[in-house]
Amino acid sequence: MSFKLASIETAKGPRAALIVGDRVVEVAAISGREEDRSVIGILADWALNLPRLDAIAADASGKGQPLAEVKLVAPVPNPGGIYCAGANYGDHAAEMAARSGQPAPPDPHTLGLRSWHFLKSMNALANPGATVIMQAHSRKIDWEAELAVIIGKKGRHIKEADAMDYVAGFTIANDLSCRDLGTREAMPPTSGFRHDWVAHKNWEGSCPLGPWITLKRDVPNERDLKIVLDINGVVKQDSNSGNMIFNINEQIADISKNITLHPGDVILTGTPAGVGAGRGEFLKKGDVVKIRIDKLGELVTTMG
Repeated sequence: MSFKLASIETAKGPRAALIVGDRVVEVAAISGREEDRSVIGILADWALNLPRLDAIAADASGKGQPLAEVKLVAPVPNPGGIYCAGANYGDHAAEMAARSGQPAPPDPHTLGLRSWHFLKSMNALANPGATVIMQAHSRKIDWEAELAVIIGKKGRHIKEADAMDYVAGFTIANDLSCRDLGTREAMPPTSGFRHDWVAHKNWEGSCPLGPWITLKRDVPNERDLKIVLDINGVVKQDSNSGNMIFNINEQIADISKNITLHPGDVILTGTPAGVGAGRGEFLKKGDVVKIRIDKLGELVTTMG
């Protein structure tokens, strides 16, 4: 029986749950296991726990609650790491270069470069369906639809060929960005201290994530997923995960060269063209942002 892995809000805090059709069952309430209370607890021994979850899903008929009556929270509410790929779609890199009057950059592969990532804080997470309060000091808050990878096995120095063995599943993210706070204008243009990634990318609520984790086995080809973002019903981004510069295997290998990846870690794999900065358009209070990715559902965020 196919299922999605999710986190739901309960009186005792976030709890791991399975979404089976239109029903939601809290895993620990069925299994009685302490480790089943959280998604990270389940992912900590994913290979062993997956068959147990399959058995719970197969017996879920009539159990739990209707999905419509459950509040979903970020599928991994407390990831150890949120790694975000920068400039990982050629068309997006070109539109951001044009914004600063620069020519489109070449494919970094041709320069011998590897993927690069910045970090988001766990405090940046926002739940699916949440209203995210606008950063008070910014007038240029932008959107970025992203395919997110959920790590399911601990690993360091992972080979590209083996990288997908470390993936449990996928979800949707929105890398909300304050374009006018990313540069410390008082610093010289050549200074390595000119950029401010915390103000730009790490304000509270700047990483809506969800609505659930779709298992890797249910995504036949992660390199061919349609990605669409609309604001108040108007499409702004319409692309495909196959347009990434560095694919997911490469990203996992590159990150794990520097740091151990752990179950529950999240990788945001980059965004395609169509962001607000490229057209001088930015989010306003009351805007409703919807991101849809094939097989993964829809992530909705309201700007407040």
